[in-house]
Amino acid sequence: MKCVMCGGKTTPKTVPHKEMGVLLGNFRAEVCTSCNEAYFDEKTVERIQEKSKELGLFGIAKKAKIAEIGNSIAIRIPKDIASFLHLEKGQEVVLMPKSKHDLHIQV
Repeated sequence: MKCVMCGGKTTPKTVPHKEMGVLLGNFRAEVCTSCNEAYFDEKTVERIQEKSKELGLFGIAKKAKIAEIGNSIAIRIPKDIASFLHLEKGQEVVLMPKSKHDLHIQV
């Protein structure tokens, strides 16, 4: 198989797969020998999605609206994301802009 990212050759390997920093397990994939991009077959993708659903990660990414509160703005964090991150009212977090289009929130 040819890598669609860099055009390199792929070889079969067992690789760890994480979603949102949570290890879902080790899965068979075709891995590019140049850029390490991993390609999973359809059955493996189904197994990965089942594990993601089992752990409550599947579909957790959400859009959020920005609200205005006095002279500031606020981002509402959906309850399932807050639960996943163990966020509580009054807890402090650190906001770090990574670029003009990427905001990192450190818990």
